[in-house]
Amino acid sequence: LCGSGLRSVVLGLQSLLCGDAAVVVCGGQESMSRAPHALLLRSGVKMGNATMIDTMNNDGLTDAFLDYHMGVTAENVAKRWGLPRDAQDAYACESQRRAGQAQRSGHFSAELIPVSVPSRRGGDDMLVMADEFPRPNTDMDTLAKLKPCFITDGTGTVTAGNSSGVNDGAACVVMTTAETASAISNYPPLASIKGWAQAGVDPAYMGTGPIPAVRTALNKAGWSVKDVELWELNEAFASQSIAVAQELELDPA
Repeated sequence: LCGSGLRSVVLGLQSLLCGDAAVVVCGGQESMSRAPHALLLRSGVKMGNATMIDTMNNDGLTDAFLDYHMGVTAENVAKRWGLPRDAQDAYACESQRRAGQAQRSGHFSAELIPVSVPSRRGGDDMLVMADEFPRPNTDMDTLAKLKPCFITDGTGTVTAGNSSGVNDGAACVVMTTAETASAISNYPPLASIKGWAQAGVDPAYMGTGPIPAVRTALNKAGWSVKDVELWELNEAFASQSIAVAQELELDPA
């Protein structure tokens, strides 16, 4: 899920630090569109109906212990941090605008690898060269028309427009030590890891985990928030993103 790719980076780093590996490839992938529906039929059905289970919703989006759907946790965050619907929509609108601007300027072009997708009709393969989800023409009027998805009693504020969507994606990195890099490659390293951390929080406020995790990682690195020039935040929901930025005192500009 969301943190598995970065978790693989940490595991790879630890392998390098322990001397268990010289070079590692770390990555993660998620294919929500291919998440299957399952039937619990290993022992058969003696009588009655067999209900299909949506593994994307059951295994991926719902807490296994307290049965919290991620969207409900986003609503909980919105209420606890006092984040009204218009603030969430404004954040989502600006996020979409920036995503479109980054695509047009080719900001991430050097990091993207085109993927060839076979045609279903036997024609030429389709080459996917950019993220398909960003909607840079999103406006506040359109977002305001969307109905809440997760709490529908009139108090909900989280909609499809201020939430992340159903997407597929993958990423990977090659990692090694500075000594090994200089010995085997003429390419300069793109980055170095100064610290890492993970943290657990109340499942009711799932998306706020980055708050204690970031604080711990900064402490390990001997840094403060002001020492970081660029923050990349997992925007699961607008409410969650705003809460994390507020608690860490990040400048969204």
